[in-house]
Amino acid sequence: MSAALVPEVPTLVLDPSDRAPRAARMFLAEWFRAWGIADDHIGRLVVCELVTNAWKHGEGPIVVRLFQDARGGRPVIEVWDAGEGRPVAGAEDLAATSGRGLRLMAELVEEWGVRPLTEGGKVVWAKCGR
Repeated sequence: MSAALVPEVPTLVLDPSDRAPRAARMFLAEWFRAWGIADDHIGRLVVCELVTNAWKHGEGPIVVRLFQDARGGRPVIEVWDAGEGRPVAGAEDLAATSGRGLRLMAELVEEWGVRPLTEGGKVVWAKCGR
């Protein structure tokens, strides 16, 4: 019996720094172009928000994975970090100077969520529309 080949999932490992969001945007743009996805604006915004949150609120290296879902080929963005905190798109605070990114992202993607990792940390994922 032969084993089925599973395509490699594009993965980028980043140090948690202010350079991580830019590197993640460039990585996403490259893969969207390779997949023939001309409009990467929402994807770049989403990966930037998730990586920025991982850098500012998470722990350890940041892992970005990109793939297309099996139903419909919609791009899925995953961002992993070792922090235990879970991102929440909180209530709007008109006086706040930050904290709107997840709310904006939630409005732009088809769906998103968070899942814990058994070894600790979490994966925040978002499925973009096509």
